[in-house]
Amino acid sequence: MALLVSVALAGCASTLARVDTWEGELPVATEPAVLKAPGAIQVLSVNGRSMTNFLMDDLALDYGLLPGENEVVFEYKTIWAKAGVVRSGESKVHVVESGPQVARFEAGAGEVYRFDIQKPGSREEAETMMETFSADIIAGSGAVVAHSEAWNGRSQLTAGRTPVPSGNGEMAGDAVSGSSLERLKAVWADASDEDKKAFLRWAFE
Repeated sequence: MALLVSVALAGCASTLARVDTWEGELPVATEPAVLKAPGAIQVLSVNGRSMTNFLMDDLALDYGLLPGENEVVFEYKTIWAKAGVVRSGESKVHVVESGPQVARFEAGAGEVYRFDIQKPGSREEAETMMETFSADIIAGSGAVVAHSEAWNGRSQLTAGRTPVPSGNGEMAGDAVSGSSLERLKAVWADASDEDKKAFLRWAFE
């Protein structure tokens, strides 16, 4: 069984190398950013798109992000072995986890980001951390680009952030910052007549 699991993980290693968080094809000229998540971090969604299909305990994953504003919802979880005798049917570990957290930041094309989290030395320390838990997102330069906070369950970005190239080959979402309405206006301005008709049919169905 152990050999089978090893072979299975080796077979899917390339697939798990990077989990892309957008929907649709990425324009050729666009270089995504990467967010590295350690095994203790479980990313629940990125820009409103669920990542739960990729949740595997203690597996570090890289997440491909579109350049521009990104919203990452995640949980932090640590596992501690129970001391002493464990009764039949009782879990052999203590699980200490945060509630859902959200971090929002501007990702640069080709940049690499990572989570920065204090590592507890004991279960008691981990439980104390959860009372005021927050994680930082760190850029390759070492600069802190975001502090996480408790998530209220409402996403501020369109699910999946479908890449839409503008007329000059740049991403419309990168050219315009600000509210979702402003970004939608930018996408609308670059959409073809057929795309606009299809969108209006969808919106008013």
